[in-house]
Amino acid sequence: MMACGTRTLFILTILLTASGFKAFVNDFSSLHVISEVRLPTEVLPLSYEVLIEPHMDNQNFEGSIKMHLRWIADSKKVYFHAHDTLLIDVSQIILTTLNMGNGTLGNNVIILRGIRLPRKPVFVLYLKDKIKKGSECLLDIYFQGNISETEEGLFRSSYTNSSHDGAEIYLATNLNPNNARRLFPCFDEPGIKVPFNVSIARPKGYITLFNTPLHKSINHPKLRGYSLDFFHPSAPMSSHAFGFVILKLNTWNEHKIQKSSDIPAINIWSNNLSSTIILDIQNKLNVAHTTIQKFFSIPLPITKLDVIAIPSLATVPFISASGILIARESEILKKDAFEISRELIYQWIGIWITPEWWTDANVNKALISFIASEIVFEINGGKEFNGKYPMTILYSLYYELSKRYPNSHITGIKHEFASIKVQLIIRMLCLTVGKYTFRLAIQSFISDYKFKTYKSSDFWNAITTQAIADNSLDSDLSILRISESWLKHNRLPLVTIIRDYDSETAIVQQKVYLRERLHDVPDQDSMLWWIPIALTRQDSLNFVNPSSFIWMNKTRQMLISNLPRKNMFIIVNEEEIGPFPVNYDDNNWNMLSKYLRTEEKRESIPVYTRFYNNTNIWSKLISSATGMFSTQQGYDSVKNFYDKHHGHFGRAQHIIEKSLRNIKEEIQWSNQNIPVIEEWIDHYLSDAPKHAYVN
Repeated sequence: MMACGTRTLFILTILLTASGFKAFVNDFSSLHVISEVRLPTEVLPLSYEVLIEPHMDNQNFEGSIKMHLRWIADSKKVYFHAHDTLLIDVSQIILTTLNMGNGTLGNNVIILRGIRLPRKPVFVLYLKDKIKKGSECLLDIYFQGNISETEEGLFRSSYTNSSHDGAEIYLATNLNPNNARRLFPCFDEPGIKVPFNVSIARPKGYITLFNTPLHKSINHPKLRGYSLDFFHPSAPMSSHAFGFVILKLNTWNEHKIQKSSDIPAINIWSNNLSSTIILDIQNKLNVAHTTIQKFFSIPLPITKLDVIAIPSLATVPFISASGILIARESEILKKDAFEISRELIYQWIGIWITPEWWTDANVNKALISFIASEIVFEINGGKEFNGKYPMTILYSLYYELSKRYPNSHITGIKHEFASIKVQLIIRMLCLTVGKYTFRLAIQSFISDYKFKTYKSSDFWNAITTQAIADNSLDSDLSILRISESWLKHNRLPLVTIIRDYDSETAIVQQKVYLRERLHDVPDQDSMLWWIPIALTRQDSLNFVNPSSFIWMNKTRQMLISNLPRKNMFIIVNEEEIGPFPVNYDDNNWNMLSKYLRTEEKRESIPVYTRFYNNTNIWSKLISSATGMFSTQQGYDSVKNFYDKHHGHFGRAQHIIEKSLRNIKEEIQWSNQNIPVIEEWIDHYLSDAPKHAYVN
């Protein structure tokens, strides 16, 4: 329904999406920088034993890691990740064989040398003798590093203590997405999950919060004024899920809220927030966690969740690790449920089940965001979205992906739009197979991959399996195949419906949705999508339960029949089920326009669809006038229509007014500059060699 509504979409993007899109940019903002090769797989870890000793005053740390390794194939090399800021003395590395019978230490393995690969955060040990497949060894590495001033790896920051106005130093980790290698040598890939056994030193007077509960504390045997905390072993987890905080915040011990026994203890640590405020925070967290757990129908395998409200968390609003959520205080105080729901969902999808590689990160992020939106609707009916979801992200996507060069300048924004697009694809599939089926698919998906890693195809196949079992998808269709048709193109389709009113049929066409230089986009003719065509008729308006879907099978056009009489309109893609605009023939547009002018009838159509059609009727007018945008005639045509139907555009009113101003500005620019450009072209052509223009 937006053949060329450039200005409409642009203004809608600016006015409606600013706050919502900012959240997407902040979320997992470092994921877009991931570009690296995998470690060789001849040697893999089975477990880690980690000691971390931070020196807060000197802003450095030291520690050791013992990696229990297994040889998957014969090899004389051991590869692992270590950032170039992590100091490793090869002479202090010890590699010892393990006796397979009882796990006791055997003989030392001679290490010839150790090097860092050029321009890569990879360390390689070269061994004198080849170690056979199936063998196991213990690799003991001592390391040193610096505590960062920025929020990555192990970092240091401070806040003002609300009790005495003094500065309080704290340490925390942010290992997402691949910063564990800044803290200790490891196999820093999301697809590698092992249990951790961890001990952490801290100055006395501070506390340490880790992924798992505290087991015991002792006086540090070497560091005066320090304690050494030992924590319970973790379940298998990826290195980016490792996390701890060393600080002086207080916890709230008044457990006044009743919660289910299978929900972990939620401990709130704060800078002396009042008990009333903390009670509100805990209630919000418990409601969100309970709703999410009900959605997944499976509890998290953790006994506690430490939520740490930091007054000054400069660059990121949240940092999540297994059993830990570090939050900027201003964020945790917000009443909205969406952001906190996303962080809690990440404990299930991201930590408990984890994408195997960075290429699957967009799907993981998109799935989290979509489920979080569903949770918000269950908690408060979507009130905090103010009626703008999914429009807040959908229209920004329409605008961006219809450009000649979408996302052409900023790589990070490109990946954010890719994630938004996947979220809308997931929403489309949820609505086409049915929300109940989709939820069952997610539950099975989590159950099948808990403590494991998954590929994106595993997620899509889980939906296929459940949908076919529930008879909501034909057995010869595949959600994976459908989703791939959307993921492979950095574009969206435009669907056009041309009705034959005499035969009560219509031709449905698809092509790439472009707003500018339509002739100048390569490969557009080869772009085709699987598109769900959901049709609502004027003689049987039903927006609660959409009619059955007809899948457009990557074909340029198809015929649909059994449409209503010629005096009745149809609506396709009601409630923006799929991320694609729709255009109609003029008669259908006119019938829709007439219907929407009557308040009683207008209210019979849901707000998304009503807004969608009002906006797009305006877009159609804009589209028809695009060829005249640089002329007074084009402006007069649009302005006359606006004056005649003033008050009929609802939420699109401000968009139209801004569009008119934009058109007027373009007229002024054209009047001033086009004559100059034409004169330059004439001069250039008259001076240029004639053979240069021979075809």
